Parts: sequence; structure tokens; C-alpha cells
Amino acid sequence: MIKEGKLELITSYMLIYECEHNPFPMRRDAIFNFIDKNAFGYVGGERKTVIEEKAAEIMKTGVKFKDACHVASAIYAGCEYFISTDKRLLKYQSKEIKMVTPIDFIIETEES
Repeated sequence: MIKEGKLELITSYMLIYECEHNPFPMRRDAIFNFIDKNAFGYVGGERKTVIEEKAAEIMKTGVKFKDACHVASAIYAGCEYFISTDKRLLKYQSKEIKMVTPIDFIIETEES
């Protein structure tokens, strides 16, 4: 759906940071290639202060730092959904963004 332009992919400095530290070159290259070809928007490091302030709020609910930065970046970018398979992260709930699994996302968006 991203490749078809039906969904807009937002990436962030934290995603790039984590991908750069991926020990598997094929996976790392595939991720960067996908991002390069399909990203609609990017929350860059120049927004780090505001992102990490929001991340600190999110972390008060038990979310780890990097995950909180991913969610904060998505909120900052105005994303409607944050899609994850991380059960602990999915426990975070906010009126600012819908936290969903890939399957829940498909079910919810197909009903629309």
C-alpha cells in the first residue's frame, strides 16, 4: 500500500540510527532502499529536542527510550496510526495516535 501511494510512510532520525546499527548488511540495505524509495516524510535530528521531550512523557508509561522516540516522531508528524508487533509498545495508548498491530490496521482500514 505504501508502494502504491495509498499510505504515506514517515521515517525518523531514530529509525535511521537503529537501521545503521543493524548487524545484517542485507537487511540494513533492504530497509534503507525501501525508505529511500518510499518515504513520504522525515522527522530529522533537528527536531530531536522536541521529539525527546515528548518521548520523556511517553516513557512515563513504561515505554523504552527508542520506542518512545519512534512514537513521538509519528505524533509530531501527524500520523494517524503507529503500526507495531511489539506487545509492550502496543500497551501505550494515546488520543494523539492509534497504536495497532499490522492485522488490526488492515481490519480497521478495510472497514472504512
